[in-house]
This record gives sequence, C-alpha cells and structure tokens, in this order.
Amino acid sequence: KRAGDAEDRRIRRSWLVLSGSLFITALAALLRVTVDGARPLDWLMIGVIVVVAFVAVRHRMAVGALEISRRGEAESFARILQGLSRSISPDAIVDAIVEEIGSGTGADHIVVARRRPDARVLEATLVNTRTGGPSSTTLFPISDLEDPPELDHARTTEPSVMVAMRIADRARQIYGLKHTLSAPLTIDDGVIGAIVASRRTAEAWPESAQRILTGAAAEASAALSRAYSHREAEARASTDALTGLPNRRYFDEFCALLARRRRSEDAIGILMVDIDRFKLLNDAHGHAVGDEVLRAVAGAIAGAVREDDVPARFGGEEFAVLLRNPHLEEAVEVGERIRMAVSSLDLSRYGVESASVSVGVAVATLPHQPIAEIIEQADRALYDAKRRGRDRVVAA
Repeated sequence: KRAGDAEDRRIRRSWLVLSGSLFITALAALLRVTVDGARPLDWLMIGVIVVVAFVAVRHRMAVGALEISRRGEAESFARILQGLSRSISPDAIVDAIVEEIGSGTGADHIVVARRRPDARVLEATLVNTRTGGPSSTTLFPISDLEDPPELDHARTTEPSVMVAMRIADRARQIYGLKHTLSAPLTIDDGVIGAIVASRRTAEAWPESAQRILTGAAAEASAALSRAYSHREAEARASTDALTGLPNRRYFDEFCALLARRRRSEDAIGILMVDIDRFKLLNDAHGHAVGDEVLRAVAGAIAGAVREDDVPARFGGEEFAVLLRNPHLEEAVEVGERIRMAVSSLDLSRYGVESASVSVGVAVATLPHQPIAEIIEQADRALYDAKRRGRDRVVAA
C-alpha cells in the first residue's frame, strides 16, 4: 500500500510539472506578443497551449477519480472476501455480503434469493441498505429457477444471467423495486439464485457497480457451494445409505442433544422395531431381496410415525423410533401403526409373501430418566414380543 501511495505521488508530481510547464509556456508567449506585437499564428499557438494544459489538468482529475473508484472497488472486494472467509453457514454468507454490496454499489436495497439446500424453496431476503432496518424474507416460486426462460431478452444471453433477470423481475413485482442490477448465484448443480441490487434514481449504474455485484456473486457462489457440500457431507455421514433413514450415529447424537435440553416435564418414548425372521428371508431369497425388504420396511416406518418422531436404522434389521412427549397408550398406538403398515406391504414382486415386525415400547416414567435406560427397556420389551410369537407390540 505504501509503495502504491508513493507511485501515486510521483504521478501527480509529473502531471503538475507537465501542466505547469504548459501554462508557463503560454504565459511567456503571451508576454512576448504583448511586447513585440502579435501575429495570428502566435495567438493560435497560445490558444493551443492553453487548451492542452487545460485538457491535461482535466485528464489528471479524471484519472484521479478513476483511481479512487478502483481503490474503493478493491477495498469492497477485500471486505466481502474477508466476511466470506469467516462465514460457514449459508445464512452467514448472505449476511456477510449484503452490507458491503450496498455500500460498494450505492444501492438502496439488496435482495438475495437462493434455493435452500434442505428444501425445494427459493427464499428471498430483502435488506434496506440505506436505513439499516430489519430484513424481510419471502418465498419466490421455485419455478423461477427451473422453468425455461420466458423473458424477452436476446437468445444469446447466458441461461444463468436470464435466471438472474427473471428473479430481478420477481423482486420488482413483489417489493416494488425500481432500477435493478442482478447477478446469478451458481454452484455445481446449476443456478441456485441471484443477487439483485436496486436504487430509486433512474440514472445509469456505474460500471464499477456491475463489477462489484458480479464479483460478489461469484465469491458468494463459491462460498455457498462449499457450505452446501459440507452440509451434504454431514447429511451423508448421518444417513443410512440403504434405507435413507437417519443412522445409529445420528440417533445417538440426537438423543444426547435431547438429554441436555430436556425439561423435567418432557416425556420420552422409544420404540425398538425388528423384522421377524429376517435371516431366513436373506438365506432364502438372497441379500439383494433382503435389501429391498429393508427399504420397504423403512418406508413403512417413516410413513407411520408422527411428524415430531425420529425413526432411525439402529443396525442390521433393527430400527428405533424416538417419540416426543407420548403417553404410553400413544406410544403403543404408534407401534401398532408401524406393525400394520409393515404387514400391509406388497412384496410379491420380490418373491416374498409378506413381512412382519416385532415392536418393543418403553416410555420414561421418571423425570430426567436416562434415554439409554429407556432404550434398554424397549429392547427387553422387543425380545419379549419375539418370545410371545412375533408380529406384535409389547410395552415395557
């Protein structure tokens, strides 16, 4: 930075010497013609020298303004990158770029629309950069990302840019914005949204504003891609690849987290579910059919539990379900729904007549009763169901 400032000072001195020399030359010529008399050519030369000196001064002023603009642009990028380097979640990434884009482009409003990684939702956040008031969030149609472009723009426009234009049009309609600039947000899977800058004045946006917006969108896209990849990796690590249900690791971590946050009045229930005679099925039909049966049973369990319940593949042919705030009767009812859902499965396409499960049920009877203890009780009830003939629900 100090080297750059020294270079600027040298350039300014050179321009001052040049323009000063021209003005002195013009003054000397003017004095000479005053003393010796002027000819038309003399006046012409004096005029040319004055014009050149004036142009030199104006040019230096324009170069200085451009240098200030470029320096401000570079500083905006630096602050955006600094903010992104500290951001690990998609929401933090959005927060890191919005304020700096507003100050760097002179926009009155910034809209960041992005597809959430955990849902088919295009979420748009509007920030008023002038007042610094609270942001507002709304949902745009996901078709803004997926449908073929319908805007009347040149067909040579890149599809990602056209998606950004469509999102800008949507932002103008919903928020009543006026003069907008937009840039797409993209990851490996394609366009996931756009950043839209808006201001009230109708004068043309400076080129620096478009550069800042485009550069910020590119850096934000890279940061979002990293965040989404990290989230997907975490999801894969906690999901059973065969059934799509949460795995044992996730179930144990969720139980540990729930135990720390659990209040004395919170009830906890556990269902332990085991497929009956699964080893015989595997031996008779092969592991490929066994895998299909596991998938079908997992789907039946997921469809039978309540919205707040957490089903998981516990290991092998065994599943677990954590129930939030159930009475014992409710827990038994959920277990019975699971048993009936599995019994109703049509497995004939795999050459399997039917499948059944045994279910053990346990509900905490004491405040702060350890969840591991409830799991043991449900496991004992499960083996009791096996001893009683299978295909039944037994409560501890």
